Amino acid sequence: MFKTIYNAFKIKDIRRKLLLTLLLLLIYRLGCWLPIPGFDVTALFEAEGASGDFSIFGIMNMVSGDALANSSVLALGVSPYITASIVIQLLTVAIPKLERLSKQGEDGRKKINLYTRIAALILALAQAIGIVVAYNQYLDVNNALWAGTPAWVVGAGVVLILVAGGMFTVWIGERITDLGIGNGMSLLIFVGILSSSVSAFAKAIQLVGQDITYIWTIVLYLVAVIAIFALIVFVDNAERRVPVQYAKQIKGRKMYGGQSTFIPIKVNGSGVMPIIFASALLTFPQLIISIFAPESTWYQQWLGTGSWLYIVLLALLILAFAFFYAQITFNPDDISKRIQQQGGFIPGIRAGKPTADYLKKISRRITFFGALFLALIALIPSLAFKAIGDSVGWGILINAFSSTGLMILVSVALEFDKQLEAQMLMRNYKGFLD
Repeated sequence: MFKTIYNAFKIKDIRRKLLLTLLLLLIYRLGCWLPIPGFDVTALFEAEGASGDFSIFGIMNMVSGDALANSSVLALGVSPYITASIVIQLLTVAIPKLERLSKQGEDGRKKINLYTRIAALILALAQAIGIVVAYNQYLDVNNALWAGTPAWVVGAGVVLILVAGGMFTVWIGERITDLGIGNGMSLLIFVGILSSSVSAFAKAIQLVGQDITYIWTIVLYLVAVIAIFALIVFVDNAERRVPVQYAKQIKGRKMYGGQSTFIPIKVNGSGVMPIIFASALLTFPQLIISIFAPESTWYQQWLGTGSWLYIVLLALLILAFAFFYAQITFNPDDISKRIQQQGGFIPGIRAGKPTADYLKKISRRITFFGALFLALIALIPSLAFKAIGDSVGWGILINAFSSTGLMILVSVALEFDKQLEAQMLMRNYKGFLD
């Protein structure tokens, strides 16, 4: 990957895109340190205990790159957009009109993106209002910007700042996608998780000064991180190649076909999406309860991020969403029809319905293995906490590099590398044609 980036910087057009991407990411990170005037999110964060466990505020803080803990104007981060994207994707399957839009190419994609931005704006507004209303005791009416104004005016101003920060984050992500390289939202999540991980790991290193034995904890943890990293890369690149043979066809005086190819079916074709879907579904009620009924503890006790019931439900939902997402991204009937129309066939399998049934069988088996892998990756932090207890050093380290965070980092890095290689390959083709 580093060699690809080095070679990309030698090409003027790609170097400009890379520098623009880095500039936009830098602006985003600077915004994560710009404090909100009149609202102390840090006090809220500490009151909820999010800095020490995998609560909903801890997850939001990890994705935003400590923007929530820093009381920054970008505290909402990409969370509203991610939730909106999940909702729109689910509605695309349920609503025929949206399903038709998704199949209309670039125009349909633009309309769906518009609906996603509108949904993100509504969710950001609701989330900001809920946080300010539920935690109004953290409003600072004596702030220099709001001095002499009523509390409701301060709250309204904070809501507008939070919503504007959330939509500014969406704007930066879209500019990276349009003008830079890679998926902008994924890269914002990437730098957010990376920043949070570095900060948490620095805290763990500071413990060595208090107790030298912590160094062995860090070494053991780094070995586990490297092993998990290698496993994620191996599974992410693994695929089943189904051979396809195309018969020779004579059209006029020319002969077509007669070649062999394959259908690549990735073991983890859905990426990290099932984990995000399942986590969002389980943590959303916790977020609503923590905002509108902060004194209620029953949900955190029975379905909180550290409970056994949460662990079991998370595993089951990951399995369900993995199969659901596989049906969206891989349609055996369409692939079988396309192969038959082009005069192709899978050796030993008849064309038509037998081919579709054969592809469905392979897809189900591979999806099941990939879903088990995702469930294991998602459950490692919770199971580790159950096994080793509430050790401060281990807690900080597991928060530094969670297995889910590692998977997101690896997936985004590999996707960025592929898009960078595609940009370089496209540029070489243009030079050859010129």
